Amino acid sequence: MEVEECMAVSVRGLYFVVTLFLGSFLGSILMLVPVLPLMLMSPAWYRWITNSIVATWLTLHVALLELVFGVMVVITGDGFIPEEHSVIIMNHRTHLEWMFLWCCLLRYSYLRLEKIYLKVGPQPQEEDHSHMENMLEYFCDIREPLQLLLFPEGTDLTDYTRARSDDFAEMNDLPKFEYVLQHRTTGFTFIMDSLRNGNNLDAIHDITVAYPKNIPQTERHLILGEFPREIHFHVRCCEASILPFRPAGLYLYIDDLGGRLSDLYAAEPLGFPQGVCRVPPCKTELHMALIKTSLFYWSSFITLLRRPLALGLI
Repeated sequence: MEVEECMAVSVRGLYFVVTLFLGSFLGSILMLVPVLPLMLMSPAWYRWITNSIVATWLTLHVALLELVFGVMVVITGDGFIPEEHSVIIMNHRTHLEWMFLWCCLLRYSYLRLEKIYLKVGPQPQEEDHSHMENMLEYFCDIREPLQLLLFPEGTDLTDYTRARSDDFAEMNDLPKFEYVLQHRTTGFTFIMDSLRNGNNLDAIHDITVAYPKNIPQTERHLILGEFPREIHFHVRCCEASILPFRPAGLYLYIDDLGGRLSDLYAAEPLGFPQGVCRVPPCKTELHMALIKTSLFYWSSFITLLRRPLALGLI
């Protein structure tokens, strides 16, 4: 019985990963490649079309998580204003927050607006700075609404990263935190300044994410079928002009974030206080149900193209 359960869990996880991979691979070839010439003729239109195509693929993640694997999503606090230019800052509990956040954004915003800034590898500071500057200038130049996801902690929370964070706190006479790591302020303040100077920043969405039931730490857990049973998001929206995004103000934010997570895990039942949303979700549950039918579209798309792919025709 235990072997059968492990096999069933593994099959569910592999189904999730393979479906997303094939959807991404085939969609890139057949949907994104044909619009490449538009990148030279009209960068703004090229970005809008490619963002819309990618957004349809992102809905597949949400449909799989919620319809197939029964993940329950709880959202409290403030909402988003569609088409708003913003930076999203969020605590980084696992490797997978970037994907789970799509369940929140699909209800409150548009997935085509989101971009994720991730630092890949130990790049020299000058190279990383130049890459970030070019990226931000591009989005400011084309004047497209942007919601840029940034993890100020820089990495996810584990025993190892918490120990390193505590060592850094001791050396710099900073407070230690149980549920978050010390934040990297240099990149955070640079992004804020660049977007504000480019007139491309309206608000900052401060999102606290927590997992009251179980926490899948890495992609390996998903392959094993260990999906989170509940994901809680608490959203706070602040006008960019009033948020203290200098290092001193940022540490006050971290302390407040740690307090919010402590309150959540101490609550009975577990969860954030049920606040009143000042901005309602921009999509009804009926609208959400219709969007999740993307699962059937992508499944059919992959099935129809599986044979040509196997024959080497694609």
